[in-house]
Amino acid sequence: MSTATVARVPFLDLQALHAEMRPELAEAAMRVLDSGRVLLGPELEAFEREWAGTVGARHAVGVGSGLDALTLALRAVGVGPGHEVLVPSHTFIATWLAVLHAGGSPVPVDVDPATGAWDAAAVEAAVGPRTRAVVPVHLYGHPVDLDPLLAVARRHGLAVVDDAAQAHGAVHRGRPVGGLTTATAWSFYPGKNLGALGDGGAVTTPDPEVARRLRSLRNYGSTEKYVHDEVGWNSRLDEVQAALLRVKLRRLAAHNAHRAEVARRYAEGLAGLDLVLPSTAAWADPVWHLYVVRTPHRDALRRHLSAHGVETGVHYPVPPHRQAAFRDGPLGAAHLPGADVLAAEVLSLPMGPHLAQAQQDVVIEAVRGWRP
Repeated sequence: MSTATVARVPFLDLQALHAEMRPELAEAAMRVLDSGRVLLGPELEAFEREWAGTVGARHAVGVGSGLDALTLALRAVGVGPGHEVLVPSHTFIATWLAVLHAGGSPVPVDVDPATGAWDAAAVEAAVGPRTRAVVPVHLYGHPVDLDPLLAVARRHGLAVVDDAAQAHGAVHRGRPVGGLTTATAWSFYPGKNLGALGDGGAVTTPDPEVARRLRSLRNYGSTEKYVHDEVGWNSRLDEVQAALLRVKLRRLAAHNAHRAEVARRYAEGLAGLDLVLPSTAAWADPVWHLYVVRTPHRDALRRHLSAHGVETGVHYPVPPHRQAAFRDGPLGAAHLPGADVLAAEVLSLPMGPHLAQAQQDVVIEAVRGWRP
């Protein structure tokens, strides 16, 4: 197919994704409707088993959103008022908000602007007497190198709650992300590699006590009806979303494989340009939630691609410490140059399980035709 025949390249084609599975999704939704059970029922129990098995965890607990997954995971590992939690400077704001919602204080640790990754030595230097947990983020679908961070956590008696909102199916040193830390938080926002048809989330953990607390916290602090042992939330992944996620989970490996092929073609087609392309660590199998390039001329490149019918994204244009929500407090005064550099330079190209070669050729041709 000629690239000239493609009029527009969407950033992510959710319509094509859902069209592929429409009969199965409809059957799953009707199964819930016919069951009469809409909360904390068999679909959720089945999805929790299947998701835990997929990511190599002993337990999975479905909750209402990715933010709730992070918040409740932090509460379940003991974070509360007076505690500090180390968070990366370059991430979606939910990573920081979860710490605040759990009652703690986020302490940002800057990332390496060359890689966007955390340095374990910098993380350890930020540990203080009130530090209770560390939240590494598997950004863009590439796993964080957890081994040195887990070593830091062991030395200081810290919990590790990894944010895997963009890493469904990612593999770290031969093992899937999801059962490697104290708890792992997942988002099933519709645009994720495994996305619901609305908000949803889950926490996976190898620890039965953490799982027990999560089941209580998500349900008003209760594991027995009308008996409330602690102050909890109302955050339950409902039966409809669980049933739909079970359908999508069956396609996750194939969809991630397509994303990997898209990333390979980008790396080949964009080689030699004045762009910083994403790299993959030898020990990692990323799932390419996003394909993020970098240039100091990001806005000009984005306008050029838009003029050629190519939709792009910026993840993220304003780092958390520059947000108005934190402007008047100590977080707003944080000096985080690595995050500032990345916020000014990152550009996400079209990516997804239904991005066709002809569409990708349009993107590559347009990028190659751009001059700063």
